[in-house]
Amino acid sequence: MSDVEKQVNEKESSQHQIITEVPIDPYAPPDGGLQAWLTVLGATLVGFSTFGVVNAFGAFSDFYKRDYLSNYDPTLISMIGAIQVFVLYFFGAFSGSLFDAFGPTYMIPISGAVTSFAFFMLSLTKPQQIYQQYLTQAILFNIGATFGFFPALSVITHWFKRKSAYALGCVLAGASAGGIVFPIMLDHLLPRVGFGWAVRAIAFIVLGCYIIATFTIKSRRPPKPLPPLSRIINLTAFRDPRYALFAAGAFFNILSVFNPFFYVGLYGVATHGESKITPYLLPIMNATSIFGRVLPAILADRVGRFNVICVSVLACSIIDFAVWYPTTGEAPIIVFAALYGFVSGPFFTLMPACVNQISPVEQVGGRIGMLFATLSFGALAGTPIGGVFIKTQTREHFQSLIIYTGVLGIVGAAFLVAARLKCDRRLFAKV
Repeated sequence: MSDVEKQVNEKESSQHQIITEVPIDPYAPPDGGLQAWLTVLGATLVGFSTFGVVNAFGAFSDFYKRDYLSNYDPTLISMIGAIQVFVLYFFGAFSGSLFDAFGPTYMIPISGAVTSFAFFMLSLTKPQQIYQQYLTQAILFNIGATFGFFPALSVITHWFKRKSAYALGCVLAGASAGGIVFPIMLDHLLPRVGFGWAVRAIAFIVLGCYIIATFTIKSRRPPKPLPPLSRIINLTAFRDPRYALFAAGAFFNILSVFNPFFYVGLYGVATHGESKITPYLLPIMNATSIFGRVLPAILADRVGRFNVICVSVLACSIIDFAVWYPTTGEAPIIVFAALYGFVSGPFFTLMPACVNQISPVEQVGGRIGMLFATLSFGALAGTPIGGVFIKTQTREHFQSLIIYTGVLGIVGAAFLVAARLKCDRRLFAKV
């Protein structure tokens, strides 16, 4: 054998040795399989039972303002919903790191016990005693919910990578489904069985969903040691400029994105009075949001998650100005509710998917939690500030709210575009 042939053989042998020595990650997401989709099912039921209840607050708010808490200022009642989102998001910073350490085995059933207990307690609250709604609905329920909702999101990244946006879209579609089912339940049950049993019916549904989720949600990655308290809140994530810009864009958008969900019913009453369709404006918005959370997520896995979320946030502002601002009649407000529900959906779905894309897999839970903790302050301020514009329920005051909502959405879109360009400056790149 010639020297040249020996060198070639040695080189091929060396390359083969290198290839065979590359370790295979036994915990790599399989992007499918029975257990993966059972986990999606359980996580979707958790989303339905947690954020789905939060999405239904508009129906609770209307009942509180009209009847149960009619002695209190409407802004004080709206703060119940704002604090709901704040508590749910803020404790996500701790929930993410606890999930990275312990997984869903204990967190899901504990979350189910706390959330269902909170609503059973809400069913016992008395009229015109608003502190009771604050304690049960705004605080206790959402402390429990945050330790179920964020693990339900994070565990999806254990099972999916290429299809993670689609799988997360299914989970968040469950949250939209809750925003359809629970308002309609309240509208039908409140006049028939009263507030107590209407709320107990929701509590039983929450408990049943969590029982199923406890047996279907499984973790794929092994637990890791719980970090010190000083590291549970993962502030180091902001050293990544992509993450910092993305968080800023999401923060400005969260100031605005919930306003239509909270105020679309009141706007309908202000412009064309009470009608049979008014109680269904929020369910319509949540119904189209299901498609907005799933279908664009499929597209995002193909053309880029950052690309789709930037277009989605900008489209929300365009629809605010082009459709909501000039709307006065019943039919146009239905069109707005349907359009806005759809175009706002990708924002909620793709936030965790985008964080997953730019984060080390072992830090995904903590970074998602840190993002939502940051957003909690925007969620706390956004809808109450919006309510300040509505000094009286007239179209002119609502138009001030709409301008506030649309401008903040544009600012948020600008930061999200900056984050996308930080990932890849090519205009048509898949990012």
